[in-house]
Amino acid sequence: MNEQDDPRLNARRRFFGALGLAAVAAPAAAFEADGGTGGLPPQKESEAEKRKPRYRETDHVRAFYRTNRY
Repeated sequence: MNEQDDPRLNARRRFFGALGLAAVAAPAAAFEADGGTGGLPPQKESEAEKRKPRYRETDHVRAFYRTNRY
């Protein structure tokens, strides 16, 4: 039996082909043809949210820096 006739290999190829197709199709399904998001309004940030600090050095961040010597 040669490699092309092996049903396990063919099933595996079909599986990975479908997986690759799903990886491309899933993000594309979130948008319409014109690039819109289906009428969902964009989330607005208030002035306070725009100015608030976004980075917080928490305990787990400090532990990461300590273990990786940053």
